[in-house]
Amino acid sequence: MGDYRNVGKNLIRVDGKQKILGKAKYPGDLYMDDMLYGVTLRSMQPHAYFSMDVSKAEKLPGVVKILTHEDIIGENHHGVYIKDHEVFCKDKVRRIGDPLAFIIAENEKLAIEASKHVEVKYDKLPAVFDPREGMKDDAPKIHGDSNIVYHYKCRKGNIDEGFRSSHVIVENEYKTSMVDHAFLQLESGLAYVEEDETIVICAATQYPHFDQIEVAEALSYAKEKIRIVNPAVGGAFGGREDITMQIHIALGALLTKRPVKVCYSREESFYAHSKRHPLYMKFKTGADKEGKLTVFEAEIVGDTGAYASWAVNVLRKAGVHATGPYEIPNIKIDSYAVYTNNPFCGAMRGFGATQTPVANEQQMDILAEKLGISPVEIRLKNCFGIGSITATGQVLTESVPLKECIEAVFERMFSREREMI
Repeated sequence: MGDYRNVGKNLIRVDGKQKILGKAKYPGDLYMDDMLYGVTLRSMQPHAYFSMDVSKAEKLPGVVKILTHEDIIGENHHGVYIKDHEVFCKDKVRRIGDPLAFIIAENEKLAIEASKHVEVKYDKLPAVFDPREGMKDDAPKIHGDSNIVYHYKCRKGNIDEGFRSSHVIVENEYKTSMVDHAFLQLESGLAYVEEDETIVICAATQYPHFDQIEVAEALSYAKEKIRIVNPAVGGAFGGREDITMQIHIALGALLTKRPVKVCYSREESFYAHSKRHPLYMKFKTGADKEGKLTVFEAEIVGDTGAYASWAVNVLRKAGVHATGPYEIPNIKIDSYAVYTNNPFCGAMRGFGATQTPVANEQQMDILAEKLGISPVEIRLKNCFGIGSITATGQVLTESVPLKECIEAVFERMFSREREMI
């Protein structure tokens, strides 16, 4: 049996007191003597070839160094799943906000001023902002020969037979929006080099072990000589799984031999980190006269923006969970992750399983209305229980209390209404 000592207990959070008292140390609170400040110069175009001249900015008083792709010692790439990000863009930008250069100066004000003197010339390319358009053969290509990053297929039973046996069929299209995590603590970090040449990066992150690997690859440095320190994290929700400034400040500290700090503004934070995937969903659902689901067909297209991040996992989970908590004998699902020139999308609370209920639960309500039964009744007729088989063929053997939950909520809601009469 498991350890239930903490179940039902009001436990004290280890970090709670320091946060309540305002004593917790976030990356933005860190300071070191002789510290430099960095500012990232970002693309103002969504898709373009570019050239850049940093010579004027380099000559300004207080500017110590300006990093570009030419300063990358190792691999000019990063990415949690596919290495499609460039640490600094070499010749092409794929979204507004792509990093072009990192200006390091004696203080933040000087770095910001110097960034205004970097000359960037763009040769604009056709761009695509709708993933459905991005799937077409003649669409502008963001990476390689195809914008389709991933295609997930789920097949069960025979959908043609399922639709023939349906008494009612509901077919609709749905769309969910791109969402920003908007965590309270903006991205910031501090990097320095210790006497034994270990590079220390202090930054709020969800994947310190991934960060270590990606910094080591970009700097061509031994992984054991890269140390990631994770101070207090002021919210993340998936938005700190991808690298933002970690490689920039590590490279800056290594090349200048001085500590380098960066603090993003809210505007830059929006540019820098991933978003929740917008999904375009076509759902077609059938049921018999009694309200039992007979068939389900779906096409889901996810906009992963200019970079893949966790698109493969997100669109796979969207496909797996598209049918909701309902048992359906005949199923066909296709979900796609597609590159566009939009902000890149990745992890955010739910990994694709959050978006699909927007469509699926509306389908259930519409079916109930067409059949003349209540939304509660149709769900009770079809919801998972012990022994149910999911869309992917998994047999549920334990912990499936959905029916009891629906009945309890329904009873509670209507008992309150009766009390008010």
